[in-house]
Amino acid sequence: MKIKFVLATAFLLSSVLHITGQTLPLGTPVLEQKIRRDQLLGLIDSNISFTVRPLTYESIIHPDNQAKRPDYYLNKEIISSVDSGFSLQLMPIVWEHQYNSKLPYGWNDGGMIPSVGYQTMIGAGIYAKYKWFSLQLRPELVFAENKPFMGYNGDNTYAWAAWYEFANNIDMPERFGDKAYTKLLPGQSSFRVNYGPASIGISTENLWWGPGIYNSLLMTNNAPGFLHLTLNTTRPISTPIGTIEGQLIAGRLKESGFTPTLLGNPAHFDEHYVPKRDDWRYISGITVSYQPKWLPGLFVGLSRSFVVYSEDLGGGLKGYLPLLGPGSNDVVRRPDELEGREDRMNRDVYASVFARWLMPKGNAEIYFEYGRTDPPWNQRDLVVELEHSRAYVLGFRKLVPLNLANEELLQVGFELTQLEKSRTTTIRTSPSWYTDSRVRHGYTHLGQVIGAGIGPGSNVQLLNVSWVKGIKNIGLQVERHVKFNDFFYRASEDYRRMWVDLAVGAIGEWGYKNMVFNGRLFYIKSHNYQYEQGDTSGEFWDFTPIDRNNFQFRLGVLYRF
Repeated sequence: MKIKFVLATAFLLSSVLHITGQTLPLGTPVLEQKIRRDQLLGLIDSNISFTVRPLTYESIIHPDNQAKRPDYYLNKEIISSVDSGFSLQLMPIVWEHQYNSKLPYGWNDGGMIPSVGYQTMIGAGIYAKYKWFSLQLRPELVFAENKPFMGYNGDNTYAWAAWYEFANNIDMPERFGDKAYTKLLPGQSSFRVNYGPASIGISTENLWWGPGIYNSLLMTNNAPGFLHLTLNTTRPISTPIGTIEGQLIAGRLKESGFTPTLLGNPAHFDEHYVPKRDDWRYISGITVSYQPKWLPGLFVGLSRSFVVYSEDLGGGLKGYLPLLGPGSNDVVRRPDELEGREDRMNRDVYASVFARWLMPKGNAEIYFEYGRTDPPWNQRDLVVELEHSRAYVLGFRKLVPLNLANEELLQVGFELTQLEKSRTTTIRTSPSWYTDSRVRHGYTHLGQVIGAGIGPGSNVQLLNVSWVKGIKNIGLQVERHVKFNDFFYRASEDYRRMWVDLAVGAIGEWGYKNMVFNGRLFYIKSHNYQYEQGDTSGEFWDFTPIDRNNFQFRLGVLYRF
């Protein structure tokens, strides 16, 4: 059984990966999750944390074992010269389609945007290597029909003032203009110098930091990849005390170019809109994952990131790499009597710690991530008010054998993400996650959050039950998405008006010859869409709700050369 699983994985990987430096792009249909499942089954290296992505070929299968593999494990190269050390190959073509009938829904779709109607994204490219140097060119083309839909529709100036308290401090437009949307992105491209387990270079690839499967706090593929310099490991580095993976980045975030909502409607009280600075943002960040030698299967790590407008970027090493500074404000006076360090330097800061426990014998994993967006003033503050400005991700996944002869499995997974403010905000202010009053474009790139895609002040609980056989996966998924609760509690005193999306649907993944298909059909009911209510003249709970129904269909195909 294990041999067949390994051969199946080998065939798939051989079609998309090859030598040191080439990555498996985030969001690659089916294959990413197939590899992670294989680790739960004990079929690939248990030292891979899956907390620093994208993965590289070298991290999945070490080149030292290449001679022991059959020929079909190698990619079909267009050009290959052993003497010169040069090789060139085609990367898979990935074509994604999405349709939302009435309302935008979904996250972690890279260059795609929140929109209504039809949307498509296609990506393809080449990978070349010459000795230590590697070049990966994989642009992405996005087209969205971008049909109109009803956004926020507050009925008075006070409601719109509260809405703009959030919208003025993040670049996250409701709708990306009033026309069809087309954009050519550099996509999952990079130029690197690779040596041993280390790689340094420039990239526009999407990043994922943390153990979450559906959400992570600091880095995900919810937005298009941004331009960044990177120094990272390409495989776990062995040390006398365990293995280490990590990444250090310095990059540039761009604005969307769109207003929070379309202007010009007198009922939207445009006077509350405050234009943002015409300036790009500098982002620096680091993530490190450690697997203790004495605790096999356990991974612990941390991540930090800083965002600042380029005009406020200080000089020197601590300006470009502020993560080298202290992790707290460390003062003796009350925090409400002075500005913190990040306030004085006009920086927005995020930090998280995480853990993942891999249990191959039980075919299972559990994981969590805890983060803060307001640094503690000292260690005592951290201990006493652990809830302040916090967010977290918690999840597990279990594979249960159904038919060993046919290698059939039952997959059960659950994940929850909580971004909503805690009760400490009633006595101590803190921003909603990904919003900021100093860096007013927030933690975004091209109008989308680069962290958890559910959005500021939101929560989600997600349950997945699937039948799995190799690359094949057919199942059901339920998602309960609480939308922008931080704004809701600021703008409303009626707890009947909470906006909750309940999504139920089927997912499927299948391979056929050189193609891999994935699909998703969901029904989404938006309870109290945009916090609206109908007739409330009857009994308290006997009111007329204003709910919305939406269907989402997604279909993707990957073609392997």
